[in-house]
Amino acid sequence: MADIPWQGDACGLVEEFRAGRRSPIDELRATYDAIDRSHLNAFCHLPRDEAEQAARDADVSLPFGGVPMGVKELDQVAGWPDTEACVVFADRVATHTSFMVDRLRRRGGAVLVGQTTASEFGGVNLTRTVLHGSTHNPWQHGRTPGGSSGGSAAAVAGGLVPIATGGDGGGSIRIPAGFTGLVGLKATFGRIPRGPRAENGNYTVTVGPLARSVRDVARWFDVCNGHDPRDQFSLPRVDGWEQGLGSITESLRGARVVFAPDWGGATVAPSMWALLDEFGSHLARELGWQRVEIDTSLPSMGAAWSISGMISIATELGDAWPGCADVLTPEMRAGLEHAPQRYGVEARAKIERRRMELNHRMAEIFDPATGVDFVITASNPDVAFDADGPLPAEFGGIRAGAGNNGRLTFPANLHGNPAISIPAGTLDGLPVGLQVVGRHFAEQALLEVALTAERSRPWPLVAPMAPV
Repeated sequence: MADIPWQGDACGLVEEFRAGRRSPIDELRATYDAIDRSHLNAFCHLPRDEAEQAARDADVSLPFGGVPMGVKELDQVAGWPDTEACVVFADRVATHTSFMVDRLRRRGGAVLVGQTTASEFGGVNLTRTVLHGSTHNPWQHGRTPGGSSGGSAAAVAGGLVPIATGGDGGGSIRIPAGFTGLVGLKATFGRIPRGPRAENGNYTVTVGPLARSVRDVARWFDVCNGHDPRDQFSLPRVDGWEQGLGSITESLRGARVVFAPDWGGATVAPSMWALLDEFGSHLARELGWQRVEIDTSLPSMGAAWSISGMISIATELGDAWPGCADVLTPEMRAGLEHAPQRYGVEARAKIERRRMELNHRMAEIFDPATGVDFVITASNPDVAFDADGPLPAEFGGIRAGAGNNGRLTFPANLHGNPAISIPAGTLDGLPVGLQVVGRHFAEQALLEVALTAERSRPWPLVAPMAPV
């Protein structure tokens, strides 16, 4: 039996299973032992008997056959809690399983270890709730792994499971990936179908993995992508994600790129940007890119995104609000108190107008004739902040505001672009993520960029102190 969980990537663990050097059932037991010892607070539900049966029955010929996998608290699994990380729904149980999780289990052969903690309703970029408390960053206890997919990031970077599910409606894959030294790809809107029974909300949410390696991300999309008629926005299936790795490097030569430290109106700590500028320049040399200067300014959309999102949350809470105010996190409570006052016919029209303006600007920036192929920016404005919050008002000594973090990631969600967070080193002992944003449907190119980074400057697959 393995003493500790596998510290490599998920693809490597499958190879170990197939070679008979490790077994799914022993791996699962090592995983649960590590979770029981851990102080990260990365998991909030552990269906041990169900997972043990799945491990015994695992078909290791499948892409993720026997791999212990974490499932984000906001993803549904029939029979598991369906809480939205909120005390109000603490006793609610899911009646269905999400498309992505179902495909990972049936097509991929993954063993679902349990639910990873998330921020309440996925609404903020740290994982601290009344229901489950604070989740910690495995690189430094007391720092946040980000949010809303913070538990997944902590579990993967913390050496507990090799891969876990995430979702990204405003940065919730890329932000925690950047804070914990993982690969996080937000795909083109609709690449993996959402649902069943998913509401569209802001039309910004995509789902995908928090992963240790580029090939793990590629294999995930091989398993999970493809249209389902119950999600009218889901895209047709594309094959060959993992097989295609390394095959299009030459086609990226000559690509036009712009470095945008103030992307979305954000303010990035100077010490962090110095590191990211050097890392991005390294990739530009490796890939033969042309670095150009163009206007990357965007219309402000953060407040509109937040207001409309809060309206959706208020609708879900229904008659429970405002009586439930005292059991909500401070950020959700404040948002719900203020959003209805600012939302009406005029505000709705303004939101739609702003989105149209942003779509127009993004199209200009990525215009094949006059724009760029990639925007290089930060995944976060600074290293991870306190696990207990509050959301920081300053980054690197610069007054930034609590919405600063999301400004770097919102644009790709609002326009539906793919964007990836790539581990780019450390600052003060904490991970730094480089974000690369591409045109719609350019996921394979972004994976190629990440592969170049992975090969030329390998990153640690787990935090130095893992497993906790």
